Amino acid sequence: MGDTQMQTAAFFRAEGVLYKQGVVHAAAWMASQRAGFRERAFRFGQAALAAPLFSVLGQNDRSFGNRVVHLAYRGMTEDRVNLLGEEYADDVLKDKLLDRGLELVKQARKEGRRVVVISEGVSEIVEPLMKHVRGIDEVVCNRLEYRDNKATGKLLDPLVGGHEGGRWLEQYASEHNIDLARSIAYAGHGPDLLLLSGVGKPCVVNPDFTLRKAAKEADWPVMDYTA
Repeated sequence: MGDTQMQTAAFFRAEGVLYKQGVVHAAAWMASQRAGFRERAFRFGQAALAAPLFSVLGQNDRSFGNRVVHLAYRGMTEDRVNLLGEEYADDVLKDKLLDRGLELVKQARKEGRRVVVISEGVSEIVEPLMKHVRGIDEVVCNRLEYRDNKATGKLLDPLVGGHEGGRWLEQYASEHNIDLARSIAYAGHGPDLLLLSGVGKPCVVNPDFTLRKAAKEADWPVMDYTA
């Protein structure tokens, strides 16, 4: 199949590009909605303990931090997680969507690109939220494991948020006939380095220290915006 038949894509890292809040905030909010003071306090504490992991390890590989923070969901029924996930998306995150990020999505659509949003968040939150963003073709996010209708606190593989971004990108491009050399990616976290370096047009958005430094060395464009 020739290059003329290949499509291009725009890959958006949701956290930092489309909205500010990350998975620690989401897990803490979900924990605060649990029944029973002891249970709320315990699960909220688990989510809070993950925050330093993201601070210390998050600029390199966020896999471990993601696994720890989502322990806060353990024991919640699937119906409850779905209900609270939609509530969090609609009542908390929807108004936090960044206008500049939405403009980038709109621009990608005008250019005829396949728009793919990548998030560390769980599907019960991210998918309802992305219904409020026009022009998205696919959402790739983390998924909770359930057993007997209750969350185990574990995430299903493949995990989003670690150093597997580059390998995932190549596989995704092969499956969807995407020309990565003509594609673009927007991201702002250290672990996204392989995702950004895998496309012909990387753009660093609201970067952490690690990625800002890498962008400067690679001479990649950097965008900073708060709304």
